[in-house]
Amino acid sequence: MEQTTLGIGTRLQHTQYGPGVIVGLRFATYLISFLNHGIKEIDKTDEKLDEIIPENVTAEIETHSEVERSLLKILRLWGGITEHVPIGDKWSGGMLLIQPADRSLKPKEVPIADFFHKIVMLRDRLRVLEQNINSHKKLNDEDKVALQQYITRCYGSLTTFNVLFRNKEQWFVGEKGSKED
Repeated sequence: MEQTTLGIGTRLQHTQYGPGVIVGLRFATYLISFLNHGIKEIDKTDEKLDEIIPENVTAEIETHSEVERSLLKILRLWGGITEHVPIGDKWSGGMLLIQPADRSLKPKEVPIADFFHKIVMLRDRLRVLEQNINSHKKLNDEDKVALQQYITRCYGSLTTFNVLFRNKEQWFVGEKGSKED
């Protein structure tokens, strides 16, 4: 797709994931809520992505602000529901061992699935924070960009945990990273 300036609420069609709506914007990617696949982060230049332009829609029928209000209402209602993110097969049933430097102290064992679940919850909460920043009425664009940069740096700090994800498209991506890394 050549268009890289679409906004929140734009309806899209992806050849792999089907129909969806943009629910968040990043520098090089869209956060898109797909009907059958949940929220996915898709590169703005993805060739599998096409804008759905409804026929016979006029400003009287549907305005940008009405769509945004409806979308924000839906996001608030469904904000507690997260997409299913599978852990990598080699980690299933595994344990995370946190060993103190003093070997006389007992190590802490945590099921990797529990640790992974907390990482996914953190990612989902960062996404909600990002959406709240994007839709905040009192922040100007400069403030939004500054706050977005902090969130992007958080994603970058979390790239260490990408090894736990089964699907590469669900990885954390920071400032220097891209989907092809």
